[in-house]
Amino acid sequence: MLVSTAYGRTAKQLYHAQPCMLVRLTGYLSGKRALLPHPVISGTSPLFKSTSASSKARASPSLTSGAQTLSPSIDSFVPKVHSNLSVSELYRCALRDEPSTDISSTGALIAFSGEKTGRSPKDKRIVDESSTCGDVWWGAVNIKLSQGSFEVNYKSAIDFLNTRKNIYIVDGYAGWDPKYRLKVRVICARPYHALFMYNMLIRPSSEELNNFGKPDFTVINAGQFPANPLIDGITSKTSVALSFEKRQMVILGSEYAGEMKKGVFTVMHYYMPKAGVLSLHSSANVGPNGDVSLFFGLSGTGKTTLSADPRRALIGDDEHCWSDDGIFNIEGGCYAKAINLSAEKEPEIFGAIRYGSVLENVDFNKKTHVVDYDGSSITENTRASYPIDFIPNAQIPCIGGHPKNIILLTCDAFGVLPPVSKLTPAQAMYHFISGYTAKIPGTEMGVVEPRVAFSACFGEPFLVLHPVKYAKMLAEKMQEHKSNVWLVNTGWSGGPYRTGKRISLKHTRAIIDAIHAGELNDVETIQSPVFNLKVPKSCTNVPNKVLDPAKAWIGTQESFEEALKDLGTKFIENFKKFEDQATSEILSAGPCV
Repeated sequence: MLVSTAYGRTAKQLYHAQPCMLVRLTGYLSGKRALLPHPVISGTSPLFKSTSASSKARASPSLTSGAQTLSPSIDSFVPKVHSNLSVSELYRCALRDEPSTDISSTGALIAFSGEKTGRSPKDKRIVDESSTCGDVWWGAVNIKLSQGSFEVNYKSAIDFLNTRKNIYIVDGYAGWDPKYRLKVRVICARPYHALFMYNMLIRPSSEELNNFGKPDFTVINAGQFPANPLIDGITSKTSVALSFEKRQMVILGSEYAGEMKKGVFTVMHYYMPKAGVLSLHSSANVGPNGDVSLFFGLSGTGKTTLSADPRRALIGDDEHCWSDDGIFNIEGGCYAKAINLSAEKEPEIFGAIRYGSVLENVDFNKKTHVVDYDGSSITENTRASYPIDFIPNAQIPCIGGHPKNIILLTCDAFGVLPPVSKLTPAQAMYHFISGYTAKIPGTEMGVVEPRVAFSACFGEPFLVLHPVKYAKMLAEKMQEHKSNVWLVNTGWSGGPYRTGKRISLKHTRAIIDAIHAGELNDVETIQSPVFNLKVPKSCTNVPNKVLDPAKAWIGTQESFEEALKDLGTKFIENFKKFEDQATSEILSAGPCV
């Protein structure tokens, strides 16, 4: 069987490559070999020789003692294994080995992910193992894969990696709190993937790298090689499979870097709750007085925009955990959408795209190397990855206290939800589990009219346990620390999409400012129909009419009530799949139609 690879070569019989190939990576995969010190470096294997002192010196200062390149000393079918290279070394390797890779006018590495330009959630699999099967929320999100099928994928990945000239290993942490962080090892064949994960994981100090030891979880990225759809449980040439028992993730058939990032997030969604720590798909920032706010929201709701506040420090833009000590970011970097990015709208993100950053699938001028952020010839899902300390007001270390305010963002395209409402603990659980927003034209291909969208816990694709378990943990922590919970609608007012108008960013920012100032805690409220939400009657710099969707509605009150009931019915229908584990208190907090 001949299989085309990403670089124009062919790999023969890669599913059944020579058994000796597997041996070369065994130490890295099992964790029995610590990268530093490494037995190979001490000369125990005739196949490798250690890196010269001059090569080590090319690493960044924090990694000088940690970066290693293991090279064949005889003519053998063994790849060079590059461990924890510096940014400059990864740039050099990417530009040397991948003809399509380039450098932008601001110094960022421009890379391309091939056929896949986004995640493949339908191809994600969780291995069905006796030690974990009782914990997993099985279904459309977490599809079972047999241990035998995972083993075939694993061997295919290792066989493929051992046909590469170069393999890259990146060690880092998931989680800024040393008490809970996981040691993650990434093994891949593309330097762009290595630089991406160098950015997204928390970068160890040279001392931590020297003593890194056995990883808690290993990501094996052989994304250039396709999965075999004839294998039981595999339905396409893409497979993203996680084994919690083996503590491994294997990627085949996708070179989209986001699969690694979200794979690590999925891993945290399994291990953290077992340690009593709540994992959250949210952004977080902190005010001058130490007050922390969490922002939940699906794509298009304004999570990134609203959490980027020049008056508040950014803890993180996407993934967090809430422990007994407070909030901590899972990541060491940011993975921002780049489509339509501008220095005027998002100056912090725009300025972060410089040397050390990765630009993924962007359009750019081949002569000037200036990026066209409005371009989407490859995909609408253009991305930028950069270390979080590239953001001027980032809080380093990315840790904060217990949240004072929790903000659930939704983009209601039907114009019936209020711009802001305060939720009871039961309502907070209900809306957190529901994870509602509306997809509007332009957010996804094929969407020409608004569609209701629900994503449990505002991050359903990454959940491993039942959503109610995360919601109960949220309620317990929220009540213990007296956090306020708000539902903020950044969608439409005065009518549905095409008839009404989108709530202005100026008004939404004023609402967020009022929440942070404590202005809305004791303000007079009205109760909205159907959803029974407590809606403030006033808010500084927001017209009273805007706050009440019934008064803002342009059409008849009958049409407003009909639209409101229609949305309430969709909530009820969606929540039926959670009723088996939801308490009566949670169920009663939903809409009444």
